[in-house]
Amino acid sequence: MGLIWGDCLVDPLTNKVMTLGCLPGLVGNLVYWLLVFAGTVALFFIIFSGIKFLTSQGDPKQVEGARKTLTWAIAGLILVLSSFAILIFIANITGAYCILLFDFGKCLVE
Repeated sequence: MGLIWGDCLVDPLTNKVMTLGCLPGLVGNLVYWLLVFAGTVALFFIIFSGIKFLTSQGDPKQVEGARKTLTWAIAGLILVLSSFAILIFIANITGAYCILLFDFGKCLVE
């Protein structure tokens, strides 16, 4: 996923000035990478809770802490994944399938 800088720069030879034409691509890239980051963080916390389970040595307080960490990590992952389902639902209802591309500049009618 990449932004084609030549499409939104005033002077593509010097690559020094961005215009508002870059904004849709930048927002699309930001959303994409935030979702990747959220999934990575959720995976980290799932692994971390597994390590907490293994090192708890049967202590009920530590087991409960590990269980809560796992519960919230899975809830966060479900929330991130359900955001894709919400986008697909909105795209199907409105017919704006270009929102699934994470590049809002492609939605523009030429």
